[in-house]
Amino acid sequence: MKEKLALLPNSPGCYMMLNEAGDVIYIGKAKNLKNRVKSYFVGSHNAKTEKLISEIRDFNYIVTNSEQESFILENNLIKKYAPIYNIRLIDDKSYPYIEITNEEHPMLVVSRYVQVPKNKRLFGPYPNVTSAKETVKLLQKLYPLRRCNPIGKKPCMYYHIGLCLGPCAHEHVDYEPNIQKITQFLKGDTKDVLSILKSKMQDAANNLEFEKASEYRDMIKAVNDTTEKQIVSLNDYKDRDFISFSYNEDDIAIHILMMRQGRILDTHQQVISYLDDPKETVLSYLKNFYETLLLPEELCFDNQIDIDTLKLYFGNRCFIPQKGDKKKIVDLARKNAIEDLNHYHLLYKSKSEKLIEQIEKLENIIGKKVLKIEVFDNAHLFGTAPISGMIVWDNYRFNKNEYRKFHLQTTTNDDYQAISEVVYRRYYRLLMEGGRMPDLICVDGSKGQVNKAEEVLKSLNIDIPVIGLKKNKYHEFEGYVYHDEVFILDKSDSLFQFFSKLSIEVHRYTITFHQKTKTRKDYASVLDHIEGLGPKRKQRLLTTFGSLEAIQNATIEELRELQLPDKVIKAIKEGIS
Repeated sequence: MKEKLALLPNSPGCYMMLNEAGDVIYIGKAKNLKNRVKSYFVGSHNAKTEKLISEIRDFNYIVTNSEQESFILENNLIKKYAPIYNIRLIDDKSYPYIEITNEEHPMLVVSRYVQVPKNKRLFGPYPNVTSAKETVKLLQKLYPLRRCNPIGKKPCMYYHIGLCLGPCAHEHVDYEPNIQKITQFLKGDTKDVLSILKSKMQDAANNLEFEKASEYRDMIKAVNDTTEKQIVSLNDYKDRDFISFSYNEDDIAIHILMMRQGRILDTHQQVISYLDDPKETVLSYLKNFYETLLLPEELCFDNQIDIDTLKLYFGNRCFIPQKGDKKKIVDLARKNAIEDLNHYHLLYKSKSEKLIEQIEKLENIIGKKVLKIEVFDNAHLFGTAPISGMIVWDNYRFNKNEYRKFHLQTTTNDDYQAISEVVYRRYYRLLMEGGRMPDLICVDGSKGQVNKAEEVLKSLNIDIPVIGLKKNKYHEFEGYVYHDEVFILDKSDSLFQFFSKLSIEVHRYTITFHQKTKTRKDYASVLDHIEGLGPKRKQRLLTTFGSLEAIQNATIEELRELQLPDKVIKAIKEGIS
């Protein structure tokens, strides 16, 4: 996390906090991503923030062009993921839009929509609600439409002061000229209006009417805030993906900004290695990626791949925008792809280099090449549910497909005998099946456990080095045992970090297996002695209720629904009471 935090850019954007399961638990926006995200991990916080921080295991981020865009994108992402810590924006309706209503006599209003409807004349959304309302007030003065609601039978006050075109006073009213001016203004052509406001502000200041001058100043700020260009939401309600990539001599970063109903709701980021043509690799990846997804109406690319090649893969839905908002969003995807690639190399390549350093140290100790390591741990509780677990580290990663579980048969609480049994069973079977042997065996324990493992291997005529992962009195890894010598490692040592990772993983895997085994044995120890309760009935009980406590609390009727005789139900109630 420290390394990843150090590599954050000083750019505006959104960040997504992830928990251990990889779920998004919080989404935030930032004017400066580096400063904002780092602030979570320094200093003191309130109870809610501390709870959030305690669950954070990773984070992702998306760079935007402005703080305004980060506001809009944050809202869109929160609606998409509904993170448990984003109570505020989930409860709010949404950011507001400025709307010209579709009526015979239209009005200019500020609107909110949870689901943005089609066939509406909307502008926005606008993060600054106050600025949006002030802008509407200004436009109502400059380019009035209808204000009276409902329409009266005689001219209203707004008509008399020039803020309404007066459908209550005229049989036919032409709204179109003012609608065109409002539309032009909200699309960003604000020069004339700002020029008028600045002139009035200056005149008021010259006449020492400072209160009036400050009102014009606030109007100017509201116009600038409202009409600041943002491109993460478009008001055409289309589904489209904006795709770009960046590559170097080894890797490609692909970044997809996913727009649905005119709003960017999600992102897909992936860094992949390649051997041949990077553009062919990107096309192959995207082809596989979209095979499992419903293709959007448009796929917008930058000009790194020619349009004819793109259409061979994805048909006429492909576009390479040359200007306008679509071009700007594609450029934003490109900006993020470059950031992803730089981030990957600074973070993950450095991790790879550290891992290579760790393995080289290990290879120097045992004097051979190390690609595959098998690690063993034992678990029991006062002689009950004795088991062993084995994890496999192969080709620079944990290979969970090769993890194995062992129910011990020759011992209940003798750790030395447990090691002897599990090592014999594992490598006798590999010998018989001609399986691939590891380059190194690690066992949880010290000299005694290592010696037992070595004795078994010798009896099988197998020559594989054995290292013991030694723990302290707090059951934390502290060093290793090799050739009857104990080596205590400094926590900053890269080898300490590697062995500690193995120790934590094998312990996690073994303890999880042990807890499940013990739970089954606990059920069996009680239910197996109840007369009339055979294997099928016992399985039905455990599947339905899940625990002995739930079975004990079940009603007679609930037990009868499992087609259990009253005699057996009575025996169950007496047996587990």
